[in-house]
Amino acid sequence: MADIKQHSNWYEFTKGLIKENPNLVSLLGMCPTLAVTTEAINGIGMGLATTFVLVGSNLVISLLKNVIPKQVKLPAYIVIIAGFVTVIEMLMHGFIPSLYSALGNFLSLIVVNCIILGRAEMFASKNKVLPSICDGLGMGLGFTLSLTLMGSIRELIGSGSIFGISLGIPQSMTLFIMPAGGFFVLGMIIAVINKVAKKKPPQEMGCKGCPNASTCKGNGGCEQ
Repeated sequence: MADIKQHSNWYEFTKGLIKENPNLVSLLGMCPTLAVTTEAINGIGMGLATTFVLVGSNLVISLLKNVIPKQVKLPAYIVIIAGFVTVIEMLMHGFIPSLYSALGNFLSLIVVNCIILGRAEMFASKNKVLPSICDGLGMGLGFTLSLTLMGSIRELIGSGSIFGISLGIPQSMTLFIMPAGGFFVLGMIIAVINKVAKKKPPQEMGCKGCPNASTCKGNGGCEQ
């Protein structure tokens, strides 16, 4: 039983990294994805801030799922999420002021990020604490990876640097740090992810070894 629980928690954590990535598969959280990924460091900052809020809100909502009345659950979720957003804003403003300034209002808008509200409603409000934490951590890290990848590509091609370190590239394409470049890079990453994750079509099975072969007499009438 313990092994089954561990396996389940591991799945809840890993599903958000690639298979159910909230950004590249579910296409959620597009606003910060396109707005703050002009630099890789911004992507990491926004992603980790969102992860903190995801884990914290999933934890509290899972604990209070039987206490919060159904009539006010959405306002209650927003209040809980806003509390964690306030905490991360204060921490970043105090310890990483440059990143806080770079993220600007998009840090406050984490409150209404559809990824967080979606996981609160679809998962944390219906599951126990540990799976909810694993779900929030996996989804948050998946979001962080996608933002960091996108920010790295845009910064490298658009500014000739990575994490603020110049690579001495003589020419750069500033288009990639503009909104149009963000859409282009996001589309290319999603296309690659879909290509890699695409499942092979089911292969047609013959009658050899089929227990119903004698019934259909090789006419392909067996249920696959």
